[in-house]
Amino acid sequence: MKILFYSAKTYDKKSFDPELENFPGIEIDYIDHELEPITAPLAKGYDAVCAFVSADVGAATLEIFKECGVKYVLMRCAGFNNVDTEKAKELGITVKRVPGYSPESVAELAMGLALAVNRRLYKAYNKVRENDYTLKGLRGVNFYEKTAGIIGTGKIGAAMARICRGFGMRVIAYDVYQNPALKDFVEYVTLDELLAKSDLISLHCPLMDSTYHMINLESIKKMKDGVILVNTSRGGLIDTKELIEGIRLNKFLGVGLDVYEEETGNVYQDLSDEIMAHSVTARLLAFPNVMITSHQGFYTKEALSAIAQTTLQNLKDAEAGIRNENDVA
Repeated sequence: MKILFYSAKTYDKKSFDPELENFPGIEIDYIDHELEPITAPLAKGYDAVCAFVSADVGAATLEIFKECGVKYVLMRCAGFNNVDTEKAKELGITVKRVPGYSPESVAELAMGLALAVNRRLYKAYNKVRENDYTLKGLRGVNFYEKTAGIIGTGKIGAAMARICRGFGMRVIAYDVYQNPALKDFVEYVTLDELLAKSDLISLHCPLMDSTYHMINLESIKKMKDGVILVNTSRGGLIDTKELIEGIRLNKFLGVGLDVYEEETGNVYQDLSDEIMAHSVTARLLAFPNVMITSHQGFYTKEALSAIAQTTLQNLKDAEAGIRNENDVA
């Protein structure tokens, strides 16, 4: 079985190559190119392709894969909103993902972002580097005895809930499906109640029609003044232009984003010499209480190893006709 691995980075090779010893019969060719219709023909002669959350796995790409004889699409990530699942089913192409590589890796980054924007750690670091030891602009709040609102309580949201509990926070949550593993310390409430009562709101839900732009100016106005908002899930959960309006209304103590709507063209690219014309991302970065990271929630040694193991097992299962929770088409 041969895999064409799109948008390969050095860390991908370092995490996947050692796992191949446990999967005899699987070979991987790595290429730097991102997956999109123009690069899809490169997969001719391969049984499977491996793609990431920034890839274009739409109808046009899948049609080309069908012509090339590709039978399996292996998403090395949890999100699959960039995959046309209906088209894949129509063409008989199996699509699998990695839904739970390391929940703690993402949840720990979420809390890291919350702490960083609360205590302005990025600003404090730069001030001290310039020999400025004043405390102006660095005041935060205690998380102890505050209320954390978790939107989405799957594996990552549950991990975040446990972290917040460890900080001595009251934890409330909103989800269509309640997680029984959290019943001892999490109180489920309506979304409006969560927005109104939370001092920290952390997003951990999938991007669907029902969750697209769930954080907008209307929902922001329902939040407490001085709330901290963190998103390590999907950029499309937040209407970025209306978030900017909310920031201008002084609604937020801080905003921490590992994902954002414009990230597709930016993520994992060095654009330090580029001018970001008409960019809402650039506008966000102009605010002193906003911190943005580059979709790095998955980027720990443990998570990368788990992603490699699950992705390769997904191919083995697909070849054997085994379907499970990792199937999306």
